[in-house]
Amino acid sequence: MFYSASLTPVYNYYKTGYASTSTSRYDTHKRSELQNIYHSIVNLNKESPLYILDTSRASREFAVGLKENARQLRNTIASLGGLNETEMFNKKVAYSSNEDVVSASFIGEVPEDGNVPSFNIEVLSLASNQVNLGSFLPSDEKCALPANAYSFDVTINDLGYEFQYNVRENETNRNLQDRLSRLINNSGIGIHADILEDGKGNSSLRLTSDSTGAGYRRDHIFTISDGKTAKASGTVDYLGIDFIARSPSNAEFLLDGEHRSAVSNHFTIHKMYALNLNGVSANEGEGTTIGVKADLDSLTENIGQLVTGYNSFIRSASEYLNLHPKSRKLLNEMREMSSLYRPSLEPLGFSFEKDGEISLSDDAFKDSISENDFHGQLSSIRNFTNSVLRKTGQISLNPMEYVDRVMVAYKNPGRNFATPYVTSNYSGMLFNGYC
Repeated sequence: MFYSASLTPVYNYYKTGYASTSTSRYDTHKRSELQNIYHSIVNLNKESPLYILDTSRASREFAVGLKENARQLRNTIASLGGLNETEMFNKKVAYSSNEDVVSASFIGEVPEDGNVPSFNIEVLSLASNQVNLGSFLPSDEKCALPANAYSFDVTINDLGYEFQYNVRENETNRNLQDRLSRLINNSGIGIHADILEDGKGNSSLRLTSDSTGAGYRRDHIFTISDGKTAKASGTVDYLGIDFIARSPSNAEFLLDGEHRSAVSNHFTIHKMYALNLNGVSANEGEGTTIGVKADLDSLTENIGQLVTGYNSFIRSASEYLNLHPKSRKLLNEMREMSSLYRPSLEPLGFSFEKDGEISLSDDAFKDSISENDFHGQLSSIRNFTNSVLRKTGQISLNPMEYVDRVMVAYKNPGRNFATPYVTSNYSGMLFNGYC
């Protein structure tokens, strides 16, 4: 238990720096799926030869990045309707009549009657975050605070944080503002700090909340004070960072004529649509229509997202070519796999590039697909997608396949037993390097 609990921040450390950190509902698994993964790992370890691995920092970064990029490609495919052939590419795609005001994505289930409701939305105002603007002080002048250890408290979402720091001898106002800006930004508490200049040699420390909206009976998201801190007080008054220059506000809009509000510019409607408010409606009474595209248009966009996700994976693997020559092995495998489907995909508007990427002509794809039976004509695309899924599964199980290594010995054929060799090298390599 101690090992697995300690390994979580280790993995997150590398994942945060070198791979996408986004997660989705497709990262959850059924018990049967986890059992299949376990049995696959057991079989993989049982047959794997013994290797001496390159355990350098660069190899650790490469292994985590490769595994995470494979996961992201799998999730992209899953988001297009599902991972089995009956659901694949069946996802409905939302449209907005004015993307500058509202953008939308379809996240729900299609009703049994096949009718997905559309609606009209008029945006009256956007949700805003809180902005605290400090006093403008002469940047190059010596800070008027005596050299000492200081602190102040920040309360955000009912959680309190104390920031402690030292004011040094002969420190300028700008140096102090810069240090506090870095201190707040590195804390990751949901507040962004930056420095404003007035063009007259003065500077101010500005604090902006990441979240938006005014909650129930609340006119602020965070507060700053130094009246009851562990160290010396006075910084808040001197810098003026407790002044709220802009209070947070909610988004206001009309949904089919009914007034609504939201604390964020991103929210869901009818459990079917995820909306992003991007601007305010230009004229009173001018709404934006949200609905779903026709089946052929939705299909074309789903295939386009598959191509985008596939190319993103290829580009990510290509970035490691100079430091990890074995990544060329992965690129060659992906190129050989896609070439098997080239004869059947090119007539559908696909093009295959020399660098391993593929492209799709939307017009050629629509022209090649019959409106009456386009789902029945997708067998070649589904077969290609299933091959990509199998490949991402192999990479996720054993990213060490593409890390530089020297084989020591084969195991005795037919007389093997399960060992944790491969997986322990992947996780143990990270753990030892992190410590």
